[in-house]
Amino acid sequence: MGCGVNGSDMGDERDPNPVIRRAQRVLLMVHELHKRGYQRLRIGPGLAPSGFYWRCAITPITNILVTHGARVHEFDLCVHYSTANDNTFFGWADAKQDTARALADKFIERFPELVTKGSGSDWAYAGWYVEMLGFAERGQLPVAYADWYGDKPDYLAKDGRRVLPFPPPGEASPPVDD
Repeated sequence: MGCGVNGSDMGDERDPNPVIRRAQRVLLMVHELHKRGYQRLRIGPGLAPSGFYWRCAITPITNILVTHGARVHEFDLCVHYSTANDNTFFGWADAKQDTARALADKFIERFPELVTKGSGSDWAYAGWYVEMLGFAERGQLPVAYADWYGDKPDYLAKDGRRVLPFPPPGEASPPVDD
């Protein structure tokens, strides 16, 4: 069995696009956190308004909407990564060459309050996450929001005829319209 993205389990072949590889590394970091007992951490993936940059918010399940398992309720309760930042993951200058495991170590150390809120099991989400990683290893990054999607896209990723369904719902109530 070969090694994929920076010694990870992302498949036998590295994606030729460094932007995709960096996004995969962030997704694999969250998977590593799940394996360490933080399955209540979720991702809120999407695209910047330009459509050029992939974004990924990491937050506890308590900040993910009950109406959409990949949409964040409060932006400020998340840690954010954007492919616009290249390999300066989460603004960390000392993580440019880190593996997903090393990023997970730093994430736990640098965001202890957030990680504590993500402690515990969520097998339904962890199972969905493994399926999502299968799409991501083929370059199909999940996208839950983009300016042209409207309220809810039909799926988060598509690979040929297969589509990635939405993850299980979160625990945050949707905002109430005034």
